[in-house]
Amino acid sequence: MNLQLATFGGGCFWCTEAIFQQVQGVTKVTPGYAGGSEETANYQMVSRGSSRHAEVIQIEFDPAQTSYSELLEIFFTTHDPTTFNQQGNDRGPQYRSVVFYHDDLQKDQAEEAKKNLAPKIWDDPIVTEISPMEGFWKAEIDHINYYKNVGNRNPYCTFVISPKVSKFRKKFAHKLKPA
Repeated sequence: MNLQLATFGGGCFWCTEAIFQQVQGVTKVTPGYAGGSEETANYQMVSRGSSRHAEVIQIEFDPAQTSYSELLEIFFTTHDPTTFNQQGNDRGPQYRSVVFYHDDLQKDQAEEAKKNLAPKIWDDPIVTEISPMEGFWKAEIDHINYYKNVGNRNPYCTFVISPKVSKFRKKFAHKLKPA
């Protein structure tokens, strides 16, 4: 199996992790931080919004089952790439819409999706940042598998994550992992 990496920031990493864990061909989803330095790669610093990091997920996937382009389609569909430094009530640069590409092919595909795919989904201009992957730092243990572990015991999960997961499952039923 020839696994590849994709790194996306689409707001709170609890939301994006919950979605991409369900995608066929995705073998691992790791929440973390990218876009800043190692010294400030922790939840306390990132949540202040001054560390330059975005909350991201790093996806390990099998391109024979789900292509990078398909992951980009899911990414652009399941978060709002038209709001600058914001997803819903989550505000600040740590919640920005961003694709951190791992090679030139991913860069080209991300730019293509931003230019031609996302505008078919959203009416407002797309503000997603496309940047080279320069460093990824894994989130603290209590943020890993958050939705799976906490579920609707947390109101944020009930009112923010669950509707996003439902939207994903309806729109991308053909890309769900087998039950």
